[in-house]
Amino acid sequence: MRWTVRLRLTLLHGSLFLVCGVALLVLTYTLTRHKVAAGTPFVPVPDAPPKPGLGDRPAKPDPVVQEVQEVVAKALHEQRTDVLHQLLVQSGIALVVMAVLSLALGWWSAGRILRRLRTVTAAAREISATNLHRRLALPGPNDELKELGDTFDALLARLETSFQAQRRFVANASHELRTPLARQRAIGQVALADPDADVATLRAAHERVLAAGAQQERLIEAMLTLARGHAGIDIRRPFDLGEVVREVLDSRQEPVRTSVGPCPVSGHRALAERLVANLVDNALRHNVSDGWVSVSCGDGVLVVTNTGPVVPPGEVERLCQPFQRLGPARTGEGLGLGLSIVRAVAEAHDASVAVHARPEGGLETTVRFPTVNPLSSGRG
Repeated sequence: MRWTVRLRLTLLHGSLFLVCGVALLVLTYTLTRHKVAAGTPFVPVPDAPPKPGLGDRPAKPDPVVQEVQEVVAKALHEQRTDVLHQLLVQSGIALVVMAVLSLALGWWSAGRILRRLRTVTAAAREISATNLHRRLALPGPNDELKELGDTFDALLARLETSFQAQRRFVANASHELRTPLARQRAIGQVALADPDADVATLRAAHERVLAAGAQQERLIEAMLTLARGHAGIDIRRPFDLGEVVREVLDSRQEPVRTSVGPCPVSGHRALAERLVANLVDNALRHNVSDGWVSVSCGDGVLVVTNTGPVVPPGEVERLCQPFQRLGPARTGEGLGLGLSIVRAVAEAHDASVAVHARPEGGLETTVRFPTVNPLSSGRG
């Protein structure tokens, strides 16, 4: 026998009713017995009148009167006993009947309450990765079960978004990895098919193959960083984001306008370094010849601004998705993963990312980290 929630609720409902009914029966029986036992005879028999000439002394009780009194007392006792017995038996029968009725009502009410829960269970069994668009939209009052259904719908929405992003990522990654592989194969086939190939030709072909391999390595490294950012951070340690920004800028040769101060944050230092490096490299790569790049950091806020081609405001959100590029003007040597890595790493640090297109050209990217104060010297 399966102990379902409905069965347990029914038994609980019936048990509580039975306990309350027994307590009420005992209390009623006790009060009734006390009242009946304390009552007076229905036909009181007066004492015999005093006999003449004996003063005020009562006469000796008449044996007949005594016998009548005993018979009446015995009859009254039997009557009380019978009444109490009938009260107990009839109350017990009524209690059994009401207990059965309470079990039936408990089974009906439990089923009615759990009906929406069965809807959630049935939907959870039917929903798979191919129909995550389904929603429960439970009707009824705004109670705990309605809240459970709304929570389940929110979970389905997040899963649907995650699955769609994963499918797009896999499709785009397959396409991006196929391109350098096809280039390598074509270069090798052309070199082998040339009957007059000399050392210089083969060397040039080999260098092009190595360049395609280097592009693959950069792409795979970027994809691993993106996946690591989406996986989250298990252990967080405080570090100075301003120090990370200065280290990244010192490793670049291009001039950058800087305003960097102490910026204590908590998280994974290596991932934060990738975030800063991607923002700075994107700003330097997608710039105009006479443009500038500005980097400021302080109070948990990192802002990277650059000049460059004009970006339509409606295209900014798309650029934050993996393998999305605006066009040849912004493609260059990039992989289309810069801003998506920035967003993934920021989400892993519970930080917010805001990307705005500047009307005169270029982008302004603001990353706000949760601040940590005071700063300790741990490293991630």
